[in-house]
Amino acid sequence: MPIPNEQQTRKRVRELVLELAPNPEKGDQDEVLLVEDLEYHSLALLELAFALEDEFDLPPIDEQSVQNIRTAADIENHVVRQLESKDAEPLAATTD
Repeated sequence: MPIPNEQQTRKRVRELVLELAPNPEKGDQDEVLLVEDLEYHSLALLELAFALEDEFDLPPIDEQSVQNIRTAADIENHVVRQLESKDAEPLAATTD
């Protein structure tokens, strides 16, 4: 299976965020807030974390990182950083 580039990764993360969101209608906003806009609650956030861990083979998210995640873009950035540190090289930023 080919390694996804950064754009593909971000797109898939956003898809998962919206698929699992209790209220996905506001998901087209650039800086959509997880709790305030998408109405995520603690159980839904856990489900999202597990889905991302499974989808991208990530380690469990640490408490420090959780405190810095408020938007869908924050989640995208977190996943990209985790994948880059796992692979020890930046994901290709191509525009496929």
